[in-house]
Amino acid sequence: MASAFEKMPFGDTGLRVSRIGLGSSYGIGAREVEAAYERGINYLYWGSIQRPDFGKAIRRLAARDRENLVVVVQTYTRVGFLMKPALESALRELDTDYTDILLLGWWNAVPPRRILDAALRLKAAGRARAIMISCHERRMFKSFIDDPAFDAIMVRYNAAHPGAEAEVFPHLRQRRVGVTAYTATRWGSLLDSRLTPKGERTPSAADCYRFVLTSPHVDVCLAGPKDAAELEAAFTALEQGPMSDEELSWMKRVGAAVREHHRQPWLARFVSDLTS
Repeated sequence: MASAFEKMPFGDTGLRVSRIGLGSSYGIGAREVEAAYERGINYLYWGSIQRPDFGKAIRRLAARDRENLVVVVQTYTRVGFLMKPALESALRELDTDYTDILLLGWWNAVPPRRILDAALRLKAAGRARAIMISCHERRMFKSFIDDPAFDAIMVRYNAAHPGAEAEVFPHLRQRRVGVTAYTATRWGSLLDSRLTPKGERTPSAADCYRFVLTSPHVDVCLAGPKDAAELEAAFTALEQGPMSDEELSWMKRVGAAVREHHRQPWLARFVSDLTS
């Protein structure tokens, strides 16, 4: 079946990306990653946990089709002069001359100039084609979108945390950077039937991905399958395409219940979990 979510431009970076991206942290093996690439997923995120088998898949794919692969390398460094050796180490591990996207991870304030300058030097040297930044403070994204140093942003967005719709996405009218969304399942809690309101259907992972990708502001939804069976949820989402208004309303009702559950004091939540 053809994908209803076709590849699209990643902001103004010149990259074309699959609507689902795969992360290295969750256990999916090289064979599954390579099979996913053959079925159209080209966005591969060398992230917080860099599993060797995921790296093996990137090396194999880069050796035969580097131009169509979109590799994301993340760095958490807070020391400017360490960024270059960190990236060079990752590039050696992945056996590629450059990363398509260099991700500056978890900045909840504007990074110091030394960090931005280090990233921009790597871009100017051709070791990175684009610079992306991730953040947990939605109010900061306006500054990142306005800053020409950043080509893309990585933002939390799901049915339980839809705040980006009001606090982040409207700023894209000023400048259309690439947008990757993460935690589509809210770390699995949107899939927990115990948190689903009575009378509502519990979402699947595919439903969570479709919710995220229905937003016209999201280019890539990051997925973290641990095996081939979980990977199929990504393809189900790609095949089924955008949600209807009715489906979006249902997802937001479930998301609101999940969000409310996690707002409870930890002891009340613990007792609730034991008795549910």
